[in-house]
Amino acid sequence: MSKKSFLITIAAISSLGGLLFGFDTGVINGAQFYLSKHFELDAVMKGWVVGSALLGCLIGALIAAPLSIKLGRRNSLILSALLFSLSAWGSGLPSFLPESISLLVAFRIIGGLGIGIASMNTPMYIAEISPAEHRGQFVSYYQLAVVIGFFAVFLVTYFIGNSLTEVENISFGWKHMFWSELAPSLLFLILLFFVPKSPRWLCLKGKTNEALRILEKLHPKERAKLELNEISASLESSESGSSGLNLTKIGITIIVIGSIFSALQQFTGINAVLYYGADIFEKALGFGKEDILQQQILLAFVNLIFTFLAMFTVDKIGRKPLVYIGSAGMITGFLLLGVTIQTNAIGVLSLIGVLLFIASFAMSMGPVVWIVLSEMFPNKIRSVAMSVAVAVQWAANYLVTQTFPIVTDSELNNNQPWNGALPYYIFIVFIIVIIGFTYKYIPETKGKSLEELDDMWDSRLKKQ
Repeated sequence: MSKKSFLITIAAISSLGGLLFGFDTGVINGAQFYLSKHFELDAVMKGWVVGSALLGCLIGALIAAPLSIKLGRRNSLILSALLFSLSAWGSGLPSFLPESISLLVAFRIIGGLGIGIASMNTPMYIAEISPAEHRGQFVSYYQLAVVIGFFAVFLVTYFIGNSLTEVENISFGWKHMFWSELAPSLLFLILLFFVPKSPRWLCLKGKTNEALRILEKLHPKERAKLELNEISASLESSESGSSGLNLTKIGITIIVIGSIFSALQQFTGINAVLYYGADIFEKALGFGKEDILQQQILLAFVNLIFTFLAMFTVDKIGRKPLVYIGSAGMITGFLLLGVTIQTNAIGVLSLIGVLLFIASFAMSMGPVVWIVLSEMFPNKIRSVAMSVAVAVQWAANYLVTQTFPIVTDSELNNNQPWNGALPYYIFIVFIIVIIGFTYKYIPETKGKSLEELDDMWDSRLKKQ
C-alpha cells in the first residue's frame, strides 16, 4: 500500500466517528416523528428527547481532552465506538427493558458522550497525521462522513418507515430505526484497532522513536525526520516560552476565537433544519406525511454532493473564501424560505430555499469549522483547546435544538408579521455575524504546517 493510500485509509476509518454522528442526527430526525406520537410528547418534551443527546455530546467534548491526553487520540475513539454501540442497542428499548421516555433519554445521552468524544478527537487525529498541503481535504473526510451517515440513515429510515404502516411505525418502527445504528457502530469499533497512534501525541508522551516509525509510514523518510524535528521543537519552545506564546493571554485568546467560530456554526440553524426536517416539511412547507421521508432523502443528497465540492476546493481556494461564498448562499436560501412562509406563498421556492441553505452550509461552515479547529491551536494546548471549542459547539447545538420548537410554536412567530418565518430571520442575522467575524478574526490556514501556525498566531495577535 502506498503512503498516500495508507493516509486515506486511516482518515477514512477514523472518520467513521463522523459517520456515526451523522447517522445519529438522522436517526433521531426520522424516529422522533413517530416516537413523539407514541409517547404523546408536547413541544418541550420533544425538544428534550431530541436535545438530550446533545447534553451527552457537551459532557463528552469536555472529558475528551483529559481522555485524549491520557489515553491518546485512537484509544479515545475506541471508547467512543463502545458508547455508540451501547446507545444504539439501548435506544431501541429492547422488550425486557421498561418502555420509558426517561430510559430512552438515558441511552441517548450515552450516545451523546460517544459523539462528543469522537467529534473532538477525529478531526484532531486526522489533522495530526496529514501533510499540510492535503490537510484540509483529509479533515473534510470527517464532515463527508457526517453527511454520508446522514444520507445513509435516511435511506434506512425511509425503508423501515415505508415497509410498515403508520400504526406500526408509531408502535415499534422507531425502535428499529435506532437499532440500525448498531452495524456502523460495531464496524467503527473493529476497524479502529488497525490505525496507528498520533505521532504528535506520542511526542507529547516522549515516545519519539515510535512517533518517527509512524511518520515514516505516512511520509518519505527525510520529510518524516523533518516533521519530527518540527514537532519536537514546537513542544520544547512551548514549554520554555521561547516561542512567545503566552498561554495565559494569547493562548486563551486563540481558544476564545475558536470557540466563538465553533458556536457560530450551530447558530446558522443547520441542526434545526436537520433535526426537525420532518416537522418543517410537514408544517412549514405543507408536504403530506407520505412525502416527508422522500424530501429528507433529497435534502441529505444535496448535503452530500456539496460536501464533496468543499473537499476538492478547500485546499485550493482556501478556508475563508468558502465561508464567504457559503454564507451568501445560506442567507439567500433562508430569505427564500422566510419570505415564502411569511407571505403564504409556500411551494417550490420554499423547497429551493431549504436546499440552497443546505448546499451552502455543506460547502462552507460544515467542513471549514472542523478544519480550522483542527489546525488553529498550538501543539501544547491542542487537546484542551479543541475540547473547549467543541464543547461550546455542542452547547450551542443544544440551545438551538431546545429553543427552535418553542420559538416555532410561539404566539409571536405564528401571528403577524412573521406568520411562522421568525426563526429563519434570526438565523440570517447570525450568518451575517459569521461573515464579519471570519473577516476580522479567522486567519487563512491553507497550506501551513501545524507548527507554522503556532508562530502565525503569535505575530498576528501581537499586531492587534
